[in-house]
Amino acid sequence: MSTNYRLFSKKTSPFRMHMDHNDIHNEFAKALTFYINNQLDSPLVIVCIGTDRSTGDSLGPLIGSKLESFNLKNFYIYGTLKDPIHAVNMHEKIMRIEQLHDRAFIIAIDACLGKMKSVGDITLAHGPVTPGAAVKKDLPPIGDIHITGIVNIGGMMEYFVLQNTRLYMVMTMADVIATSIQKVDQQLSESPVLESSFETTLKKRRNLANAFSFMNTEKFKL
Repeated sequence: MSTNYRLFSKKTSPFRMHMDHNDIHNEFAKALTFYINNQLDSPLVIVCIGTDRSTGDSLGPLIGSKLESFNLKNFYIYGTLKDPIHAVNMHEKIMRIEQLHDRAFIIAIDACLGKMKSVGDITLAHGPVTPGAAVKKDLPPIGDIHITGIVNIGGMMEYFVLQNTRLYMVMTMADVIATSIQKVDQQLSESPVLESSFETTLKKRRNLANAFSFMNTEKFKL
């Protein structure tokens, strides 16, 4: 759980739109595509942060479980209702993700507390999210970009506020974010640019493997 005033770079205007906006799926998908467009040579890893022990903080794992059920072709998903990423295991989980995905481009997703007028907004911006900021927990920032859903009002009694957040709010946000990411995944799978990007990456890996093989030959040693 984060506090939204910490999230956004002064240099970049983040995407922000209310979850009930008529065109939220298309606009969010366009914004996410823009952010990842130059990162297609890297593994795209989505890290959904939160716990199902708190209604307000369950946004991340709800999204993770939905994305996992979609069997996405272009994203790796971590943080689900079954296997959540939260304050207790975050250091361990991040280390594991970094080991599994070299030079990954990480998209962090977390619930957020904000101002009354912002409740219901979904945001997307450059830079990491700071998990636990709203409840004064010292956790490592994570993400090259981050997605947040502002689920309730921040400023006081954060634990109580999280426990008393409406499930409807969280479920609606989770549906919007998850189906928008699914839309991006489908578009990437149909894109010849992505196919070309994958082919380039494979060629680089083959060339690197061939170089290492040559370095181990007697001819190279001589």
